[in-house]
Amino acid sequence: MLTELTLLQFRSHDRAVLQLDARPVAIFGPNGAGKTNILEAVSMLSPGRGLRRAASEDLMRQGHLVGWKLRATLDGHELETGCLPGQSRTLKLDGKPAAQTVLGHIARILWLVPAMDRLWIEGAEGRRRFLDRMTMSFHPGHADASLVYEKAMRERNRLLKDGVRDRTWYHALEAQMVGAGLDIRANRVDAIARIMAAQAGARTAFPAADLQIANDDAEDLAQALHEGRMQDMAAGRTLQGPHRADLVARYQAKNAPAAQCSTGEQKALLLSLVLANARALEDAPVILLLDEVAAHLDTARRGALYDEICALSAQVFMTATEQALFDSLGARGHYLRVSEADGTSLTQPVP
Repeated sequence: MLTELTLLQFRSHDRAVLQLDARPVAIFGPNGAGKTNILEAVSMLSPGRGLRRAASEDLMRQGHLVGWKLRATLDGHELETGCLPGQSRTLKLDGKPAAQTVLGHIARILWLVPAMDRLWIEGAEGRRRFLDRMTMSFHPGHADASLVYEKAMRERNRLLKDGVRDRTWYHALEAQMVGAGLDIRANRVDAIARIMAAQAGARTAFPAADLQIANDDAEDLAQALHEGRMQDMAAGRTLQGPHRADLVARYQAKNAPAAQCSTGEQKALLLSLVLANARALEDAPVILLLDEVAAHLDTARRGALYDEICALSAQVFMTATEQALFDSLGARGHYLRVSEADGTSLTQPVP
């Protein structure tokens, strides 16, 4: 559980210190006040670039380019991460330098933000990223396998673009891609199975989705890479492998592709998957970030969402423009008002 979080020169926040407990955190305030920035700060306690996928330098407070820093007490560990101007992001775990991938072993951080509302109707890259974040929540080592695969693939692509035909150059790189690629595939398949089981085993107000991985069906990846070299060379990139995979979803009750569902149904499917992901991780520390989710739900479904959230063994952060949108959460929530003055976000706990 995240018990304390300090934001220093992070986005619109000069300095904010949050003392937290197990209750769902309901953050409210006007648009542009800095609510989502708090969720983004929490998301930076996981491997990668956070829920906005922003470059580290973009996280610095505008007009105060002195760098940014986050301090957190998470599941008994002291974390400190940040970035100085012109430098890469750093991480300290319990006072010692550490790689970002270690964060995936401490807590599983999941999120749903408005930018994901078009997930089912836009390109495969976003769905693949969504799939891999779910997968990483079950298999923290998935991030390491992905890094190995992507590094080897970049080097292979460089050979392809340069027109190199010597097989010995490709052999070692393709062996790395195959080893990591098989792990990536197995992890993804296992994650989908766990999500599906978590959906099937729960009574929920949100619709279930049938999930499938597409565009990664080469039975023998080593053979596919070997036989595809000439075609890949013409394209200047690797055309087969787990980096081409797509996540396909169907609205279970209607047996309809997610892409053909209404906007509200697509949003409900996403929410259902994120909740199922959290339920399937009951034995691990889970943090769930839901940005402006209440605004897309009617009163009855908002109440159902808060009931489900309170039943989870997860720590949940939510944002909304008005406190009234959290009325059905009632005394079960920990409330935080965010306002803005002269370009600086101000945070205030609400009894």
